Amino acid sequence: LDGGPSHMDLYDMKPDAPVEYRGIWNPISTNVPGIQVTELFPRQAKVADKFAILRSLSHDTGDHFGGSHRMLTTKGGVSGANREAQFPGIGAVVAHQAGPRFPDMPAYASVPYASSVGLRPGHFGGHFLGSSYNPFETGGNPNAAKFTVRNVSLTSGLTVERLDDRVSLHGNLDRISREIDRRQSFDALDKFEQDALEMVTGPRGRDAFAIDKEDDKLRDEYGRHTFGQSCLLARRLVEFGSRFVTVHYGGWDSHWDLQDRMEKNLPQVDSAVASLLTDLDQRGMLESTLVILCGEFSRTPRMNDGSGRGTPGRDHWGNSMFTLLAGGGIRGGQIYGSTDSKGERPREHPVSVDNLHATIYKSL
Repeated sequence: LDGGPSHMDLYDMKPDAPVEYRGIWNPISTNVPGIQVTELFPRQAKVADKFAILRSLSHDTGDHFGGSHRMLTTKGGVSGANREAQFPGIGAVVAHQAGPRFPDMPAYASVPYASSVGLRPGHFGGHFLGSSYNPFETGGNPNAAKFTVRNVSLTSGLTVERLDDRVSLHGNLDRISREIDRRQSFDALDKFEQDALEMVTGPRGRDAFAIDKEDDKLRDEYGRHTFGQSCLLARRLVEFGSRFVTVHYGGWDSHWDLQDRMEKNLPQVDSAVASLLTDLDQRGMLESTLVILCGEFSRTPRMNDGSGRGTPGRDHWGNSMFTLLAGGGIRGGQIYGSTDSKGERPREHPVSVDNLHATIYKSL
């Protein structure tokens, strides 16, 4: 959730805190006694037995770029003044260590793209592992009526046989180019082209991206919006053999007009997350698939006055955050850790980003 979602308005509500802290919405009970979430999450409330909420995560970084790099790589050294990543994102590490399950499926993919605070692939990328470990970005909008994936669909009038002729021609030109250019970027481009070719010519790759083959009722349950359909496409990619898939949902930097933004965003998160967990469970995939929901940081527990730009909002806050985890051996129906009475800092079982990544790696 790119931009920083507030723990106080989603999974760690404080109804007894002073009014300027506790926010606008009320908590509701879930199907697990003692676990509450925001009233804007009615569908997740019915499947709380499938997920765990980590409430005591912190990295003390209120900088978008520093927080993003920390969450995706565990490392510091990046800030708004020095935005370039130094280390590979977790998906790139998984792709490097495990590789693809099938040659015509990307080991690491992003739907619809990998973006960390406007940088693509930003802190999701391979960096010192090499750009060949950047995620394959689908591009487009999975919610569009005629969604297509770049580099995967054959152009009009181009058959696989004709493609073979072009590949042969390209190979001859490629050998000439290699005599001129031996840079890593050229090698990475070659790998991307090879991966795209495998996906074009292999039935598994093309079928994986065919979201229109899903039942209309299931698509409606995920939500007919970009995030919902992106989560459904991510499930298809995992089902067909991708090892690590990220889904991007921007628009969480709510310094003002928090209410309008959350009343748009949270129902979309609710339908997508609840449907994804239920869908994975019904397909027998949840125990072998780890689902993670987080942002680069949270928002200030104390609401502001709108920063002179609109109605009240919340500013940057990395001192207390949430992460939702489900599947992959994680026991559902539990809360791990807690924050203090105003949600400002971890109180019980503080967790670092290093701890979180270690849990993810152990699960994988």
